[in-house]
Amino acid sequence: MRVFIFIPEFKIQMPMKKTVSFYTLGCRLNQAETAILERSFERDGYAVVDFQQPADVVVINTCTVTANTETDTRRLVHKINRLNNKAKIALIGCQAQVQKENLLELPGVFWVIGNAPKMELPRLLNQFNHNLPQVLVPAIPKASFKILGAGIDRKHTRANLKIQDGCDSFCSFCVVPYARGRARSRDFADLLREAGELVVAGHRELVLTGINVGSYQNQGKSIVDVISALELLADLQRVRISSIEPTSIPPGLMAKMVTSQKLCRYLHLPLQSGNDEILQAMNRKYTTAEFSEFVFKARQSIPEICLGADVIVGFPGESEADFAVTYQLLQELPLTYFHVFSYSDRQQTPSSRLANKVPARLIEDRSRQLRQLGIRKRHSYLANFIGKDVSVLFEQKKDDWWHGLTDTYIRVLVKSPLNLNNQILPVRLEQIEKQSMIGSLL
Repeated sequence: MRVFIFIPEFKIQMPMKKTVSFYTLGCRLNQAETAILERSFERDGYAVVDFQQPADVVVINTCTVTANTETDTRRLVHKINRLNNKAKIALIGCQAQVQKENLLELPGVFWVIGNAPKMELPRLLNQFNHNLPQVLVPAIPKASFKILGAGIDRKHTRANLKIQDGCDSFCSFCVVPYARGRARSRDFADLLREAGELVVAGHRELVLTGINVGSYQNQGKSIVDVISALELLADLQRVRISSIEPTSIPPGLMAKMVTSQKLCRYLHLPLQSGNDEILQAMNRKYTTAEFSEFVFKARQSIPEICLGADVIVGFPGESEADFAVTYQLLQELPLTYFHVFSYSDRQQTPSSRLANKVPARLIEDRSRQLRQLGIRKRHSYLANFIGKDVSVLFEQKKDDWWHGLTDTYIRVLVKSPLNLNNQILPVRLEQIEKQSMIGSLL
């Protein structure tokens, strides 16, 4: 007689990973840092989940450049509490640096971490008492720096490469030197190490990011040397410079852009105002004539270059006549587009103490006028490319259209049944579609 003995099946329960989600406010530099932090948390055993999903820890990389971004932080905190009131929130970065006392009062916020230690956040969370709120906002040292890991970006085709941080300019409206510290550059070998890892991970375009990337100086190397070294990476096909201060563009950069096969024909130059008296009150270090001379020379040496600018509307004391001068200059300059910002007082800045504040309704009206002008400028630029063949780096598919970018920052839409993701392909541009262009694969 056979005897059957039933042995119950036991499954080994693997411990659940802690989860973390991220939300990034503000600039490309914040985006670069968030990508690095995501990989750091993964190495520390966390599972990174989408911001909309419940998570044990939610990290918001904050911005303090405008009043709107600070409002966004509070809005996000309340949204997180509605979706998952058990989440513990870490507010890191610029707003944490300058408003640490206020942020800890927000519901669910357990950690307020300034810019100096924020890249060590996974290690810090292991050390903190998770039952007690913590504030860690030390002074930011003025020294060259290294970054552990690489900001491999799984959400975007292009990757940001942080090469610089901080600023010494102290423009009267700007809180960045107080939030980010003084200008400092990344170790040259360390940024090349990360660049290599980003390329191996599949990124074909790297965007050089920082607060003032043109001021990069490390071991006698400038941003031109950084670009030259990156050009030697065989599988890297594009290098793009993010926003760069007009006074910090080093000798040789434009010549490099003319001859380079990889440096994108693109510059984003903060103008801020087209009125010399306002520029002086802003503590900007150039005149409108100097800015204009550079822009016209850039367009002459590289006819297809994309030239963008930042403009602030409603700086204290800006009259209708002052605004008219700015409007006229923007109309005359061969700019491709411009970003329009409404002035708002920032804590610690000299301009916040100025009289003659411009009423909000006037700021809104002037901003609208400049944005409409910007749309016309972009349309005029795009019209020059109808019928031309360009190379496009395709990034994502939306509603049957593949979206990509040229090196001159033209957004291109193409229909194709093929998977074009992360490929650089030749396209013939055929027509303008709002602020983009429609093309066909060649």
